[in-house]
Amino acid sequence: MSDPQARAGRPRNPELDSAILTAAARQLGERGYARMSMESIAAAAGTTVPSLRRRYRSKAELAAAVIGSLRVEEPPATAPTPRAYALAILRNFHDNLRGAPGLAILGSLLAEEDRHPELLQLFRTAIVEPRRSLLRHALAAGPFPASADLDALTSMLIGSFYARHVTTDGIPEDWADRVLGTVWPL
Repeated sequence: MSDPQARAGRPRNPELDSAILTAAARQLGERGYARMSMESIAAAAGTTVPSLRRRYRSKAELAAAVIGSLRVEEPPATAPTPRAYALAILRNFHDNLRGAPGLAILGSLLAEEDRHPELLQLFRTAIVEPRRSLLRHALAAGPFPASADLDALTSMLIGSFYARHVTTDGIPEDWADRVLGTVWPL
């Protein structure tokens, strides 16, 4: 039985793979999903459309690869207290929002949610849910009453970053400290 990864011809150029994902991420963030095209991505990456289509059969598949390629820094594994851990997770979330074109890409995915819900779900699964889960765990160890809705609290904390970005000129450096301090004072 032959290896499905083995192909005749030249091996793929990893630098071209990277250039394609970089061009696609830039266009997804700057132009949005609807206005990015395989042709413009191929041109920006310095390749041809057939070469691009050998890697990605469709624009949706390429957008999914972009989402999968977003590299986010993992939050620390531990902290001295549950509150310090929650704060570290929120700071990590903030750092990741600033470091990747995540907010711009998220905007594009939200605009395409009706046509391509799988792309937004992939973003949630890959980027948001791991941090929500860790934050929910840290909050569960906090001083909140048993009746506290930790899911709502987690959504409020994570969502505050998006809301702040949309309603003001950006997210201040101390936002994680401020928003956590609102619900879990020192």
